[in-house]
Amino acid sequence: MKSIVIAIIIVSAIGLIAGLGLAIASIVMAVTVDEKAAKIRECLPGANCGACGFSGCDGYASALSQGKTKETGLCSPGGNEAARAIAEVLGVSAGEVKPKVAVVLCQGNKNNVGTKLDYSGVESCKMAAQLFGGPKDCVYGCLGFGDCIKKCPYEAIFLCDGVARINPNLCRACKMCINTCPKNLIELLPIETAQAGVFCKNRDKGAKTRKQCKVGCIGCMKCTKVCETGAVTVSNNVAHVDYQKCVGCGKCSEACPVGAINIIDIERE
Repeated sequence: MKSIVIAIIIVSAIGLIAGLGLAIASIVMAVTVDEKAAKIRECLPGANCGACGFSGCDGYASALSQGKTKETGLCSPGGNEAARAIAEVLGVSAGEVKPKVAVVLCQGNKNNVGTKLDYSGVESCKMAAQLFGGPKDCVYGCLGFGDCIKKCPYEAIFLCDGVARINPNLCRACKMCINTCPKNLIELLPIETAQAGVFCKNRDKGAKTRKQCKVGCIGCMKCTKVCETGAVTVSNNVAHVDYQKCVGCGKCSEACPVGAINIIDIERE
């Protein structure tokens, strides 16, 4: 009987010491909750896409709370609604979010591009690209296995004749598809402002490009000669558009002999 009492006392003492240790540790190691950051976090959509330039929604909220950034309009998925809510929490004027939408700059569908091999591996653009650049003749174009589709949290991307396309009404410019595409074919373009887009990333010389794709840019520079704002340039055998300079006049598209340049005028419904 005496041994049982002693055992109970020892166990109780150990429990008491352990409890005191945990209590002290909880005080010493306590993490202070940033209430302002928590309120800002509630204003964000929770996509954790990193489009704001920070490590997800928590990182952006923390940066705003700590004054590391004063830009309230960096959240593309949240748009102006999120910007106004954040500004209200911070007591500042809201920054404007200029609406953009992701566009797949490739026309390498089954009618325009042939195939050089039969691929039967993992249904992934990233994996297929490891094998001679992919099954299509053009190694710069969309492979059509849908890595971007799987990554898009808004179900805005779909396949059309072997090429990814994006529904502007569903896209929230989170950049997750941009970061996923192994061919770097996706870019953000402004909404409700006409822009010229070069739907080709082929950097081979013109003669080789024509063998690979019917509508691939051949680097002829005719587009640069007609552009009055200097928005269109050619480097690495392919045309590029500076969206800050482009006014959407359409002259480059008209001059392009292969149809690689299109005018994009997106309006959400």
